[in-house]
Amino acid sequence: MKERIDWTTFLVPYHQAVDELKVKLRGMRKQYEIEKQYSPIELVTGRVKPVASILSKAERKNIGLHEIKEKIQDIGGIRIVCQFVDDIYTIVDLLRARHDFEIIEEKDYLKEKKSSGYRSYHLIIRYPVATIHGEQFVAVEIQIRTLAMNFWAINEHSLNYKYSGEIPKDIQMRLKKAAEAAFQLDEEMAKIREEVQEAQWIFHKK
Repeated sequence: MKERIDWTTFLVPYHQAVDELKVKLRGMRKQYEIEKQYSPIELVTGRVKPVASILSKAERKNIGLHEIKEKIQDIGGIRIVCQFVDDIYTIVDLLRARHDFEIIEEKDYLKEKKSSGYRSYHLIIRYPVATIHGEQFVAVEIQIRTLAMNFWAINEHSLNYKYSGEIPKDIQMRLKKAAEAAFQLDEEMAKIREEVQEAQWIFHKK
């Protein structure tokens, strides 16, 4: 018998997990604001991977339909964007201290960047979702990166889509140079972090 999935039902807990995590993480940012503290969290977004993308990844990695929930861990995705590189590790520590989910994997692409030039910090979490059928656990990937890293990654993703994962060599080289330029920008901004934060504080007080 051919395997089948009712995708609408299958994705319900993922949508719920992403929605709940967005509320919680944006709530953390709001609390920093209320307490008049600097927030390491600048922006929080989230998405559930489209069915076509799930099936494409499953085919690419030779994953059967019955294995998708266990083996594809980025069906639910959260992205946290921050201003400075140091903020990334602050956010990681904040997430490690939480008790409403379990971190099952961490990948530091800041210390070990990808060959493409990609930098970010990834966490895979096991998140509990209360459904009408009882508690379910789903995997959600959390990506944490700076504004500069995010700008680069969005454009790299668009090019990957355009060229079906086969980006021409000359564009790959330009992307790597752009990735290094973005990293240099982050490093320079880190050197004047205190001045930047003071200026932002004065601006927000007005």
